[in-house]
This record gives sequence, C-alpha cells and structure tokens, in this order.
Amino acid sequence: MTPEHFVLIVSDRPKEAGLLVRGIRKIIACRSVGPSSPMPADLPAVVVIDVGDDAAAGSWMTQLHALRLPCLHLARAPANEKEGSHPLGATRSLPVGSSRAVVLAALFDLIDALQQARIHQARRSVRASLVQGLAGQANVLIGSAFTAAQSGRPIDAAEVEAGTEVILEAISDCGIRAWLEIINRHDEQLYQHSLSVAGFAAAFALQLQLGRADQMRLAKAALLHDIGKAQIPKAILNKPGKLTPEEMAVMRTHPGAGADILARQGDFDAKILAVVRHHHEMLDGSGYPDGLAGEAIPDLVRLVTICDIHSALTERRAYREPLPHDEAHAIMRRMSTKLDGALLRAFSPIVLRSAGYALAD
Repeated sequence: MTPEHFVLIVSDRPKEAGLLVRGIRKIIACRSVGPSSPMPADLPAVVVIDVGDDAAAGSWMTQLHALRLPCLHLARAPANEKEGSHPLGATRSLPVGSSRAVVLAALFDLIDALQQARIHQARRSVRASLVQGLAGQANVLIGSAFTAAQSGRPIDAAEVEAGTEVILEAISDCGIRAWLEIINRHDEQLYQHSLSVAGFAAAFALQLQLGRADQMRLAKAALLHDIGKAQIPKAILNKPGKLTPEEMAVMRTHPGAGADILARQGDFDAKILAVVRHHHEMLDGSGYPDGLAGEAIPDLVRLVTICDIHSALTERRAYREPLPHDEAHAIMRRMSTKLDGALLRAFSPIVLRSAGYALAD
C-alpha cells in the first residue's frame, strides 16, 4: 500500500497529542492513536512517536523502518538527530520537552523531504520511460543501417539522421548515465557499442558546447564509426577469446570497409568518412589502417576515438567484466602519447556523470 497524505501520532500523552493534532491539521490531515494500536491499513505519510515505553517505541520504529516511512521520534532520553540516506524512511529525533513550534517545524521538514523524494522518483520514472523509448528507436535505426551494409544495400541517410537526433534528444533530456543504463540491456553487442559511443559523443558535444550542426556531425560519426563491422564474419566479431593474428588482420579491415561503404553512397560528408576510416589511429602513429600521426588526425576523429575507447573499456564482453568508468579513464590518461590530452581532460566530466556523480551546471 502507498502512504496516504496524513500524519499519524503515536502517543501515550493524550493531552500533548491533541495539541499537536490541532496544529498539524492546519496543514495536513492528522490522526492520533495509542502505542498499543495497530498500524492503520491506509499508511500515513509521516509518523510522530511520543511513547515513554522504550519497547513500544522500538516496536513502532521497527515497523516504520520496514515500511520506509519517515518518523519524528520525541525521545525521552537525549538523542542526536539521525537522518536516513533516503528521505523515505528517514528518522529524526527531538527531546520530548521540545516546544510545539520546534516539533511542528521538524515534522513539516520531513513532510517536505517526503514530497521532494516522491517528485524525484516520479521524474526518474518518466525519464527512464523516455530513454527506453528513444533507445528503442535508435536501436532499430542503427540495426537497419548495419543490415543494409551487410547485404550491400544503401544505408538510409534519413534514418541515420533520425537516429542521431534521437540520441542527442535522449542525452540532452536525460543524461549519459540514464542512456547507458538502458542500452546496456540490449542483446546485440555491436549495436549496443555503437549506441554507447554515440551517447558519449553526444554528451561530449554538449560538454564542449558545440553548435547544433557540429553536435549532429559528431554524434552521427560516432553512430556510424563501426559500420564496417557489418562485413566482418560473426565468428570473429563474437569470438569470446583472443583473436588469432589472422583474425585480427580481418578485424582491422573494418575501418576502411566502413569508409568505402559510405563513400560509395555519396550521402555522408568527408569529416564523417574520416572518423569511420581513422577512429583507430593514434597520435604516435601506432594505430591503423594508415598509421596516421599527430596533426594528420583531425579533431573530430580524436573526439570519437576517446569515446570509442572509453566505451569499449566500460562495456561487458564475453571474455571480461566491464571496468568502472574511473578505472577506464585512468587507463586512458596513461595513453598520453596516443590520445589528445586536452580533449581527454575535457572528457572527465562525462566520466563522472557516467559513474553517477551529479555535476553543477
């Protein structure tokens, strides 16, 4: 049962309880019962315990803890105020001799905390539903692109544009953590990775305060960066163990294959083609397929490479557990000769948000 909007006073002091009831009823409905009474079937929003018998008070507080109902305890012995980690189920203690004004103020603080917690929960539920719907749309659209690339049919540029819009909307409205929580439930690892990298890219674009056109280009390039894997045999893509040198050579054809697929269509600009072809290039020249180094690697490529590596490290794979976001970022910081240090530092707030830390705007 869900808590109703009334306050329950459990008291062995009827006179004092009556005074509290009259004060509380000016704001919210209120009832008073004795310590031996059962918990009402319609649960209260907040309970005030004013009981001298420690066993009876403890029994009530045990019930409230189990039901996660907030409680104001008027303690007979001095007690420090205690606040639960969640406003639902929080307990505050005041000395029994506290004035009625102090008691009412503490009680209304608890009620306000409860209301704010409910609003937060409702918003989380709405956000989760929104992200789930948007992620479903994006999954269908990127799946369609991969299917087309696998069969040799043209990729629908309008669908890719729509998928990019969906991802930007989801990240802008709900944030990167909510996006990752939803897409990590998808079964198809290849699509999941593309959606993850695109989500990180969208969040990065917003963090860098890029214009809308650049946001779209970055997120779209990230969404398509692995499109060449549509032509890699599933046995290699889904192999649970380490690839052989021969299998790795086949895997390393995917950047060039992806760029060729998009170039043949003529629907995608040169900057996106560069990302698809060069997202595995490293600043020290140790990457592939062309061994580019330094200034030869465009900024858009560098951005997507950071998103791609971070995503790969933090995703679950058949052969390993996902790394925590901070550990993945620490590994990448040690790749100082390979990745753009300034962009990696700018990516740090995205790492924090991905791990669940809220940042001030």
